[in-house]
Amino acid sequence: KEDDMLNTPEVVELPARTTAVIRMTVKRERMAEAFPPAIQEVMSVVGAQGAQPAGPLFARYLRMGSGEVEVEIGVPLSRPIEPEGRITISSLPGGSALRAVHQGSYEELYSSWDQFGRWVAENGHEPDEGLWESYVAGPETSSDPAEWRTELILPLKS
Repeated sequence: KEDDMLNTPEVVELPARTTAVIRMTVKRERMAEAFPPAIQEVMSVVGAQGAQPAGPLFARYLRMGSGEVEVEIGVPLSRPIEPEGRITISSLPGGSALRAVHQGSYEELYSSWDQFGRWVAENGHEPDEGLWESYVAGPETSSDPAEWRTELILPLKS
């Protein structure tokens, strides 16, 4: 059932990390088709410059309007790279954050975020801007969406 897709959120301390990203504004219903080419482009440039991802792919949501989102798609870097084409250098912020793990398909992420948001409100946390999803295990690791794991990260105000 739906409530089993998300574990209980926990407070974690995260290090700040340099990232290679493509920033885009995309309609919500177009995200599933916009993300894969952006991911391929980021991974291609990172690899061509001899760097390695220092963590899973992520999508960081900078602004969420009613019909569209401004998002950075990318990876944390093992070492700096040069900006190239649509690829720019950004960062994931360090500090206190809430982390929960969504288990299941990407189509179910919206309901997990909704559940996460209700939990945050009920438990009196004060979220900051720029929440993100880290795709820990997905289609590249298993063809069974029930085995996919996505970390939902919500920075907290200090």
